[in-house]
Amino acid sequence: MQTGPAAANPDAYVAGLDGWRRDRVEALRAAVRAVGGLTEVIKWGHLVYLSNGPALLIRAEDRRVLLGFWRGQRLRDLEPRLKPGGQYEMATLSLTDGEAVGADTVTVLTRAAIALNAELGDPTRALKPKAPKKEKT
Repeated sequence: MQTGPAAANPDAYVAGLDGWRRDRVEALRAAVRAVGGLTEVIKWGHLVYLSNGPALLIRAEDRRVLLGFWRGQRLRDLEPRLKPGGQYEMATLSLTDGEAVGADTVTVLTRAAIALNAELGDPTRALKPKAPKKEKT
């Protein structure tokens, strides 16, 4: 489901936002990009950061901005506001107008997400069940 503005690239995604959502996305994006070692793309209609597979996302919705991590359930000790849900051990931090997360926290979470993907591999491949081999008859 695409919940943010349609965009051809990450800069266009941010340019399509306004008000507090744009401010929040710009701050999150700056903190994530400062870490390095990630490829920033538009995937599934929002910002996705890749490092040996998807590691994290930033998604602007009408009433909130999400900072999500594919293996975020493993990061809840670093940020207890991360809410588990979805596949791939996903967890998200939901920010509304007036709520923020510090750049230092985003940096720590981003580095941890990169390290998990380096150690465990692409989360979208690592957790998919293998199809059974068909026997020849």
